[in-house]
Parts: sequence; C-alpha cells; structure tokens
Amino acid sequence: MSPLDLPPELRSRLRRLSIVPRRAAVLSAAGMHDSRNKGGGLEFAQYRAYERGDDLRAIDWKLYARSDKFFVRDAERESPVAIWIVVDASASMAQADLARPDWSRFDAARRIAASLMEIALYQGDRFGLVVEGAAGPMVLSPGSGGRHRDRVLMSLAPLKASGAADWTRDVGVFGEQMGPRDILILLTDGFDEGCIATAERLAASGRDVCIIQILTGDERDFPFDQGYRFHDPETGAELIGDGRTLRADFIARFAAARVALSARLEARGIRHVEHFIDEGADVPIRSLFRSTGR
Repeated sequence: MSPLDLPPELRSRLRRLSIVPRRAAVLSAAGMHDSRNKGGGLEFAQYRAYERGDDLRAIDWKLYARSDKFFVRDAERESPVAIWIVVDASASMAQADLARPDWSRFDAARRIAASLMEIALYQGDRFGLVVEGAAGPMVLSPGSGGRHRDRVLMSLAPLKASGAADWTRDVGVFGEQMGPRDILILLTDGFDEGCIATAERLAASGRDVCIIQILTGDERDFPFDQGYRFHDPETGAELIGDGRTLRADFIARFAAARVALSARLEARGIRHVEHFIDEGADVPIRSLFRSTGR
C-alpha cells in the first residue's frame, strides 16, 4: 500500500481528531471547526462513501433510497486559518528499519501528511504543503476540498528523500506566505540544525509552529548485534563498529539529544512530539493536539 493510501481503520480514527491552534482565542475569533456540524456558512462540496465514525446526520437519505448505499455530504467553507504541512525531504529521511526496509521516515512523513489533510478536510480548514529538499522548496498554496487534497497527494506521491536541504536559504520563500494565524506542522527527523533554527525563527514571528519528529525503531532499540558500517547520506561521514559495543553509548547519547531538543523547542513555545515509524500515523497527531483537542 502506498504511504498516501490511508487504511479504513486509520481513517476511522482520524475522524475523532482535531487540529487546533495553541491559543483558544484564535478559535473564537476565526470560527474554526464549525464544519464538523451542520449549520450556517457551509457549502456542499461532494459526496463520498460513508465510513465508520462519520456523523449519521451527514448521510444523504434520499440518495440512499435511490442507490441503496450510504453516502455522506462533505461540507466545504473558507477558513481564515490555514494548516501548513511542511515535509523534510532531505536524504536522512530515507532511513528505514532493518526489520522493514521498505518503510522509511519519508514514507511515514507522507502518511502523516495525508492524515493531516484528511483531518483538515473534515474540519473545513484550508491546507497547504511545503516539501523542503535539496533543490529548494516545493510550495502548494492552501486550498480546501477533496479536489485540492487530491492535487496535493499527486504532487507528493512521486517525491523521494535525497540530498541536503538548505533551510536557511529557503525559509523566506514559504515563510512569507504563511499568515499570522496559520498553523505550521513540520515533519522532520530533527537532525538538521538549519531546520530547527527555521522553526524557531517562524515561532519567534508569532506563528503557531508544531514539530513531529520522525524517528526509526532502530534508533530507539539499536538492534545491531554485529559489525556494521554506519553511513551519513548527507555528509558522507562513516563509522565502522561493532553494534553490541556501541549500543549502550548510542542509546544514552541519543536519549540525551532528544531531551535537549525537547527542552529547546519547549522554551521557544513550539509544540512537539516524537513519532517512531513503526507506530500508527494518528498517534503523533493525537498526542500533539491532546491538550487543545476536542
């Protein structure tokens, strides 16, 4: 299954999640997320097949009488708040676990991105995409509705993680397009200083910045039990060593680095959560917005 194809059980769990700003005042001022319920200001966008977890009130019963199938009416409205999904496409994002070499950080990031779009679509919020790679950023301006989601997914599908991104060079390209009320969700491994500095710069400008740090299970468990050549795909640096000998030191240093990054982001007012690629895509979203979610 493609990372952009969301399994039915994941879609069902996503229906119960929300993407909300850090400041509750933004909700009341912008009128966000009213599109979860019927009411004024909603415009019909399209029909889609009923999925478990959908509001039964959204079922078109007249269409059911004609077709004997359940369809729901998707509502669409223009929200003053846009959700920006920023995906790190540098070479380190291509890392996968030994147990599952066909599933990389970048695959996990794209599935989370698709999940965020699904939630934004259900909320009636606009969403845009930035993919930061070695060749510079690919920017898709915010839009709403199923057609916009499909266009974004088609742009995201053929991409691969490679090279070294220059965040410092490119922050102005997409930073200028993000409004002061927008929510920015950055999907990255968090290993690039330029990436973290960019998040800090955007947060310092008053924007609501969130980071989902995407890590491999191998980094968490370090299952290497023999000699390996460890290679950095961005710098070319290499380390040859015995996994059993390196394990304790690596786990301790890796844990310390994660704690330090967490403290740094917390001090800048950046919401953040870790995500290991052997977990479900909804897990970090639920954790990230738990304190302000519905």
